[in-house]
This record gives sequence, structure tokens and C-alpha cells, in this order.
Amino acid sequence: MSETGRSNGELHQQARDEAARRYEDSTAERERIEGELAAGVRFPDAPDALAVRADRILERGGLSPSAVVADIHAEAMDLPDANERIIDLSNELQAWSFLPRGVRAGSSVARITLRRDGRELPHGTGFLVSPRLMLTNHHVLPDESFARRCFAEFNAQVTVDNLPDATVRMELDPGAFFAADRRLDFALVAVAPAPDGRPPGEIFGWNRLSVQIGKLVLGEKVNIIGHPDGRLKEIVLRDNAVLVRLDDFVHYRTDTRPGNSGSPVFNDQWEVVALHHSGVPKKDDRGRVLRKDGQPWHEGDGDDAIEWVANEGVRISVILKHLARLDLDPARRALLTEMGPDSGLDQSTAPLPAPALPGVTPPPASTTPATESGTDAQQPKVGRPARSTAFGGRRHLLFLHGRDQHGKVPEVLRREWTAGLNRGLTLASLPPIDPQDVWFPFYGTRLHNLVTGQESAVEAIGLDEVSAAAAAEIFAAKSPTGSYDRLLYEAAARAGMPQNGPAATEGFGAGLVGTLHRPLSWLAARSDLDEWTIATFLRDVDLYLGDSAVRQSVLDSVMATMPTTGELVLVTHSLGTVVGLDLLTRLPETLDPVLLVTAGSPLGLDGVNERLLARGPHRPPRVRDWVNVWCPTDSVAIGCPLEDERWGKLTQLAVSNGRDRAHKIDEYLAHSEAAGAIGSVLGRT
Repeated sequence: MSETGRSNGELHQQARDEAARRYEDSTAERERIEGELAAGVRFPDAPDALAVRADRILERGGLSPSAVVADIHAEAMDLPDANERIIDLSNELQAWSFLPRGVRAGSSVARITLRRDGRELPHGTGFLVSPRLMLTNHHVLPDESFARRCFAEFNAQVTVDNLPDATVRMELDPGAFFAADRRLDFALVAVAPAPDGRPPGEIFGWNRLSVQIGKLVLGEKVNIIGHPDGRLKEIVLRDNAVLVRLDDFVHYRTDTRPGNSGSPVFNDQWEVVALHHSGVPKKDDRGRVLRKDGQPWHEGDGDDAIEWVANEGVRISVILKHLARLDLDPARRALLTEMGPDSGLDQSTAPLPAPALPGVTPPPASTTPATESGTDAQQPKVGRPARSTAFGGRRHLLFLHGRDQHGKVPEVLRREWTAGLNRGLTLASLPPIDPQDVWFPFYGTRLHNLVTGQESAVEAIGLDEVSAAAAAEIFAAKSPTGSYDRLLYEAAARAGMPQNGPAATEGFGAGLVGTLHRPLSWLAARSDLDEWTIATFLRDVDLYLGDSAVRQSVLDSVMATMPTTGELVLVTHSLGTVVGLDLLTRLPETLDPVLLVTAGSPLGLDGVNERLLARGPHRPPRVRDWVNVWCPTDSVAIGCPLEDERWGKLTQLAVSNGRDRAHKIDEYLAHSEAAGAIGSVLGRT
């Protein structure tokens, strides 16, 4: 055996040993779950996890609505019982489409075969997750060199007549893409196109991976398709149960064999929930692997002799989050983008580089994310003042950020805002500005610390286990003034959600998984933002407006990095527009606000403007000119344009931001009209 092959075998054994250790460490939790299952509890999981799972089943068509209505309304049920029953029904009743959907999912599964010493040896399983990418285990494909010696065999199976199908070979192409992680035991590799140029996903289909929650609960069934022991494709269908869900892994009981390494683990809606990577062997009190006859296992006994007690898979959401953090070149990042929007790997989520503009020195290039680089990571998370010579020393440009900036580096944020503005200034034929000429107060970390101190219920559940609607219910219950749900419903109403009539009750799931599900899903469906972003944004706005201590702390943070004299150009974004209007009531008389820019603002919501320090729609005090810019697909800016006459005279700019960038500040500032308004004030003599 070659050195590479020996290393590969060692990796497999290491993965098995680590799975066994995690199984042992989770004994108490597993025994608790098994005890509840034995006592008749169908799904011994957290109520919020059950709610989001039931919601996803209904949304994804995993259960006939007529079956739900007939069963749920047959007897009075409270919300937790209804959610459990929906999940149970989805396990008991399967539409005819369950089988063809399983066939479609199985078509993407291939046998990975190794060329070694002139032979072709079945080695593992892989499955397509995009038109050109295949997912398997790290211990199956440990590195690019090993991957080049392997190929994928699709249709390695029997037909409906139980005859061997026509196997299709496709070469792996690790040079185009290869990423792997030993701890998570995954490898993602490109597959070369077919001779006619078509990517494999166009021929065999591919699985749309999702980073979203709600795909599985404890006690639920899973299905696995793979090539056990290198045989033709087989399926383990529903005779199993999820035992334990760990941070990165999941344990389940099902009958799999060693060759199943790299197989997809599906729920009953044929969504991939995990990457199967190892069986869990039974061990004695001395840590020795045991055979089926109870005797210690030895290397020569073979894996068939081992007493397997469970199996372990790597959670798909964890793999996707790992991939999102990789520092890749544009070509490889584009391949990840092809995995689809549910994967969370869209290219547009990466920060855009600052353009090379005359008179501006771009920041030095870095091969690591700015917030992780050695220099930036060591910078204090405090505001950044402008140079004393900026704009002649008498005029000041100040950027006021929104929420969700904790842990970020203010200097990096200042450069990103400036880069967006410089793009817009260039389009407006105005000179660019230097980031060091901008005031950048920073309150992100302070706000985050105040918020997390008030959401312990959500933190205890874990964001990976609770839906946005369930979290919104918690946010509403913990609202300082009880105004959270009002904000959410007002935003949805302004976005056109019907308030009565048949349309108001459409979507059976909305009545079962929480009253705030419907407005959240309505806003998300009609905007460029997801439900979590909307729910948490409104939580932060509500907390700022409803808790005087939070408001004062945020304003104190901003005032710590402010000019005191001269003319002020105040550019605000998102929650920063709310903070900005409050800030204008605190400015010293020696500071003259000559221009206010509000971008992506919720000020049009009465639940927001009525709770400002100045109360109600009003002309911001002392502001000479005001520009309000918004994007119609930005659900934070619902309520714009600001039509109430009490706002006074202002310039309203409706812009079209890029896909998946509706709420991004650099996108807003890159429009020539918005940037031109700023640049003309800064440049006037």
C-alpha cells in the first residue's frame, strides 16, 4: 500500500475514533432522549425546534394540507401538540411524490473509485451539491493529489428491472476546486464536464443545500443513499432515528456500511441534513473496539466484525458556514455561488473591493478577512476621528452605522463606506475622498452587549435550533414597552399584507407555528432580506427606542467621536438613521448640521418616529437640507418615501440596489444622486 493510501486509512480510523469519543461524551443526553422515546415522547426536542420543523414541513410541501386539516382539527390541540403531530404525520403519511423525489435525489449520488497499482477499487460515496461540485469526506479525498487518482461513477445501480444500469464515469477536477477540513471530515471537489461540455449537475441533478434551520428534530427519521462496501447503489429508508444533535455533528441509528462514507443523509422531504462520515463502534471500559461476539476487535478482523452502535454525520449547516469563511479567489468563489441562495454562499455577500481612484490610496491588500488580520484584529473597537485638516478643518463628514456591526473593525468599516461613496462620486463627476477625512463613531459592540444581555432565552436555544418566527415571539415577550409586535405588523401592513378577508388566513402553517410567522414571511417574500435579518433588526430598533438606558449608552458612544464646531454632513444608515435623528437634538450650538442623509431607514414607521426624542414626524432640528434614499426591495426602508407633511421639505431618492444588496450602505452610497448630494456640499467654497 502506498504512503498516501496508508494515510487515507489512518484518517478513516481517526474519524471513527473521534466519533466514538463524541458518542461517549454525549451518553447522558442520549440516554435522556432514549428514555423519553421509550416513554412515548415522539420527538424529545425543544418546543421552538419543533415549531420551526413543522413550519418547514408545511412550507416545503412535505405534507398534504388536507391531511393536516383533517388530523389536527379532529381534536383540540395546543400549539406544541399540533407541531408534534405535523412532524409525526410527515413520518406516517407520504405523498406519491416521495418516491420519485427520492429517485431524483439518488441520481446525484456517485461511487468514488480509486485507481491504484493498475486496479480500480471502490473507495467511497459522493454526491453533487451544485452543477459542478461534489461533496464527500475528507478521509475519502484527503488532498488534491489523492483526488486526481479518483473518478466518480454515476448510475452505478440496478434498473427498475433489477438489471445493471449503464454506469457513467466522470473525472474529478481538484485543480478547478478543492476544499477540505479534517475536523469536520468533508471534502468538496469539482467534477470535470462530460465530453459534450455539460456539467455533471445538468445530467444527474444536484442537491440544493440549505444553511437554514428546521430540517430535522430529535427522534425523526432519516434516509441514506450510498455505495456500502463499494456495491451498487443502495438506500437505507426510514428504519432509523436521530439520537443526539451536537454543535457540529448528529448521531442516528441506521444500518450503514463502511462504503457509505460520504453519503448524503436526507430527511423525508429529501433535503440533505448531514454528510455521513463514520459508524460509531461499541467499546469496552478499556476503550477497545468490540466485535459482534463481544471480543476485542483486531485490525485483521475487518469492519464487518465490529459491533456498530450508531452512526455519525456532519451537519450540513456547519459545513456551509465553514465554506463561507474561506478566502477564495473569484473563480472558486463563483463555483460556491452556484450552490444556490439557500446555501448562504452568494458572492454578493462578500465585501466589494475599493476602486482605484485618483487621489485616494487604497488600503493594502490582504489574503485574510480584515476582521481577522493581525493588524486590524488588534485595533480597539472604538470610533475613528477624522484628520484635523479634512475639508479645510471647518466642514465635517460623519458616517453613522446601523446594527449588527459588533466585532467588526471601525477602520475597515470606514474604508468600506468610503469606497461605496467614492464609486458614487466618480459617477457624479466629483472628486473622491480619503477615508481618513471621515468621522466614524462606533457603537456596534456596546449595542450588541446590551442586546445579548436581554435575549438569554434565544441564546440558550441556539440560533441553529430556533426559527426567526419563534425568536420574534421571544423578542415580543421581552420588548421593554411591548411594542415589538406592533413594529412588525405595521411594517408588514405597509408592505401590502392583507389585513382581513380570505388572504389574511392563507398559509395553514402560520396559525400553527406562531402569530408572528405571517408578517415575517410576508416581509421576507417581498424584500431582499431574510426573516432573521428582519426579526433581529426590529428587535434592536425596539430595544433602542424602548429602553432609555440603551438609548443613552448608544448616544454616549456616538458623542465620544464627534466634532464640536463647524459644519456637519451627517450620513446615516439603517438603525443609525434613528440614532441620528436623536443625535441632532444633542448637538452643541457650535456645530451646524448642513446636510442629513438617511439611507435604508425605518423612520416612516409610526412605531419608530413616534418614539424618537423629538416625538412624531418632524423636521430634524437645525438641518438645512435632507436627502432620504431608499430601495423598494429593502424591507428596513418600508414606510419610505417619507410622505407625512410634518417631515418638512426633503429630497426623496428611490434607487435600485443590486440583488441581495438592497440594504447595503456601500450600495446606497454608490448611486450618483446620493453621492452627488454629499460631494457637492463637501466641495463648496
